[in-house]
Amino acid sequence: MKKSFFTVTGMSCAACSASVERAVNNLDGVISASVNLTSGKLSVVYNEEILSQKDIEDSVTRIGFGVNHDSFRANMDKKVKEVYIMKKKLIFSACFAIPLFYISMGHMVGLPVPSFMNPSSNGIVFALVQMLLSIGCMVAGYKFYVNGIRNLFTLKPNMDSLVAVGTLSAFIYGIVLIADMIINKTNHAHNLYFESVGVIVTLIMLGKYLENRSKLKTNDAIVKLMELAPPVATVIRNGEKITLGIEEVLIGDIVAVSPGEKIPVDGMVVSGRTTVDESMLTGESIPVEKEEGTKVFAGCINKNGYMEIETVVSSENTLISRIVTMVEQASGSKPEIARLADKICAVFVPCVIGAALITALIWLLIGAGTETILNRFISVLVVACPCALGLATPTAVIVSVGRAASEGILVKDAASMERLNLVDTFVFDKTGTLTKGEPSVEDFLVYPDFDEKEVLTYAVSLEAISEHPLSDAVCAYGNEKGVCETTVKDFEVIVGKGVKGVVEGMSILLGSKLLMDENNVSGNYTEAVNKYTSQGKTVMLLSVDGSIAAVIGARDTLKADSKKAVSLLNNSGMKTILLTGDNSLVAEVMAKETGITECISEVLPGEKADKIKELMAKGRKVTMVGDGINDSVALTVADVGIAVGSASEIALEAADIVIMKDNLTDIVKAKAISKLTLRNIKQNLFYAFIYNTFLIPVAAGALTFMGVSFNPMVAATAMALSSVSVVLNALRLKKIKICD
Repeated sequence: MKKSFFTVTGMSCAACSASVERAVNNLDGVISASVNLTSGKLSVVYNEEILSQKDIEDSVTRIGFGVNHDSFRANMDKKVKEVYIMKKKLIFSACFAIPLFYISMGHMVGLPVPSFMNPSSNGIVFALVQMLLSIGCMVAGYKFYVNGIRNLFTLKPNMDSLVAVGTLSAFIYGIVLIADMIINKTNHAHNLYFESVGVIVTLIMLGKYLENRSKLKTNDAIVKLMELAPPVATVIRNGEKITLGIEEVLIGDIVAVSPGEKIPVDGMVVSGRTTVDESMLTGESIPVEKEEGTKVFAGCINKNGYMEIETVVSSENTLISRIVTMVEQASGSKPEIARLADKICAVFVPCVIGAALITALIWLLIGAGTETILNRFISVLVVACPCALGLATPTAVIVSVGRAASEGILVKDAASMERLNLVDTFVFDKTGTLTKGEPSVEDFLVYPDFDEKEVLTYAVSLEAISEHPLSDAVCAYGNEKGVCETTVKDFEVIVGKGVKGVVEGMSILLGSKLLMDENNVSGNYTEAVNKYTSQGKTVMLLSVDGSIAAVIGARDTLKADSKKAVSLLNNSGMKTILLTGDNSLVAEVMAKETGITECISEVLPGEKADKIKELMAKGRKVTMVGDGINDSVALTVADVGIAVGSASEIALEAADIVIMKDNLTDIVKAKAISKLTLRNIKQNLFYAFIYNTFLIPVAAGALTFMGVSFNPMVAATAMALSSVSVVLNALRLKKIKICD
């Protein structure tokens, strides 16, 4: 299976996005397809053996929409330009609509109108001037008619279709009356609806302009992320320094970075010594020392020294670029709650057209005049546009994903944010998640008949090859004691238990008590193991030729915010669980120290996912929080997988949410943002549903007996305001205070 993203152009409302989804979902090989109306992103999961990207693009273009492959920056530039053009068209339309409204309505309230346009004495001139002014408005809003009529003929009506049918009906009705005035010398000057045509088009253009201008702000977070990396780099080629665009820098190029400059590429320092501000990635305000052989990342700031960097990845694969891509794709995704709105929008416009026709028929049967029938017909068409419904979810998703990113929380898709809101259980890995992942040896007990230096040499030699988190601690302890590793033969890792090998002709085992027991190691080591584990230390045992030689006690320091994060989760009613490979005594000490309510210990790496499944089988909604390679399967299996900042590449890929700052309280922030997002989406959907449910009958004239009715211009205003209000409500997520 493959997941691809496409940028769809030409969509104007929820009916459009529903048409695209329907067309793509009907293709053989498509597993799922969803469209985010606000971002224009189409996300497709499909079988690439059956379907190609071109097949998907063709299905979109066949129904009248476009697909572009521009970068996010290029698309943003286009959107800014489109909003500017919309503003110019709006002003152009208003220049016709304002005098049109004045001429048609001014005489009713005693405002002066030129005598040659007096509706009583010069009705034809009065009508012709209004017609010409309304044409000016229709020219400004020509896309409503081009797209709307085309979609009617293809049986895929959208918002433009509603506007086109409504205003054209009023315009054609006006032309018929003008013809009658000319031929039969009648005067229908007071029965014209040209002002409705011009004002409706202008008001809808105003609403669209305000809506799109607001939607640009929803992408602020992505824009700010993109601005972190500089657009150019100083590259050293053939001994000369040249300035190149960042996309021109090749892997292997040497890039020079002066003090105060932003680092333009991900690379390895090959020359120089300096400190680098990595707070934009890690949230850590203290600059990190960099010297030859250390890695640096694009977007970070070189503080006080000159350095030269060898580029290790292309510009589109830098860490900051991957973060931007992740945030952009998450912004284009869709939570399950949006499916209801999608289903409604898919049939909404045809139903509205049907409702408008039924409304007209009912008023005709009642015996109402042509003006009343036309008024009700147009009002229903215009007021019922499903834009607010279509914008309810995507605007909230884009803003919340951006807000999360600004807090150092990367959300891979909107569905995971929705699931996080439902989670009731948080399962924590220990090493590198709750702890710093930098254990140190605190006890090195050597048994009689063994030389401490020799035993330590055996331990350091094995751990120098091992990749276990405790290996660095043992090697560091050996270095302090002046011990160096020696050659190891027949080295083997016993997964979840330890390592073994032959050192200086001796058969050495180094690992857990279980490893010693399985290999029938002689000697009394139970008492020492119990003592150290009761102190919360991780214990390693070393045997030489089948006899216990040493017991090593190491402790990993808790992260400063571990207790606070667990406390906040406990106080909010969440169940917290520690899932670790350590023995039960160490696990219980760690759980007590952090405030975790339950611990599952002595779990092998491959068993972690099974434990998560067991919890889920009991009806729990589980979030797994981890950072290591051995957590990747559990991260994938859980309802929501959260990887912390120091996470391995595999864990980052497996997780649904990534905490960049390595700050566990950000997990609580992520939970709070998910709650706020779902609340905002529900507010938007509720408003949109109530709006359409209430205003369609009013526009149809259901409350006429109470003296309440809409004319088309009021309907257009209400429709425009509904869309803008939904976007503005979503933008509140940028400023709402979340937990500290």
